[in-house]
Amino acid sequence: MTEAYIYDALRTPRGKGRKDGALHEVTSLRLSAQTLNAVKERNNLEGHAVEDVIWGNVTQVMEQGGCLARSAVLASDLDERIPGLAINRFCASGMEAVNLAANQVKGGAGMAYIAGGVEMMGRVASDGAAIAVDPSVAIDKYFVPQGISADIIATEYGFSRDDADQLAMASQQRAAAAWKDGRFDKSVITIRDQNGLTILDHDEYMRPETDMQSLGSLNPAFQAMGEVMPGFDKVAMLKYPHLEK
Repeated sequence: MTEAYIYDALRTPRGKGRKDGALHEVTSLRLSAQTLNAVKERNNLEGHAVEDVIWGNVTQVMEQGGCLARSAVLASDLDERIPGLAINRFCASGMEAVNLAANQVKGGAGMAYIAGGVEMMGRVASDGAAIAVDPSVAIDKYFVPQGISADIIATEYGFSRDDADQLAMASQQRAAAAWKDGRFDKSVITIRDQNGLTILDHDEYMRPETDMQSLGSLNPAFQAMGEVMPGFDKVAMLKYPHLEK
């Protein structure tokens, strides 16, 4: 079986997923196209240089609908003959795109692929998927949002609020230290507007000043959702009654 190798890896800066975020004016299509352009330029890709572009995104509706991977190829400077494949494995979509590309190489289907993903949560809202809103699926399979699932895992394995806050604080500090040390200099590209002006060139939401006191003053993120919207805690307890206290 052929071995698969990663020849280059890059990403855009991460922006706030809100209307006041620096990337809010940028569509997922433009963000993807600029990323593909950076891959092309850095690796001197000419013609039909890769077999396929495999792109993961969760909310495949509206401006993220259709086959976003193919649209991104056409919007980029890549050869327009290169096809595109859009896939959805929820939050693992980008990772699965990379896995698919690697498996295509290993299986002999092609020699080179571009794989990744995009999600603009500040622009494209939930698509109302059946897994969440159709009672025939959601109720029967005890559907709960990820935040409730995280609380279930924390309860099951004994992670406290302080444990989670400590990890969050350390993560912020490590991210700031990595940026200061220049560890992202070769992997994070600059996003520009139509006039070539810089929109964002660094991760926007780092808060290295975060401490345990400020985190501890925040309300639990999913308490209201669990209790009254529309009672996901009760749904979870039907599935995991041993966790109820």
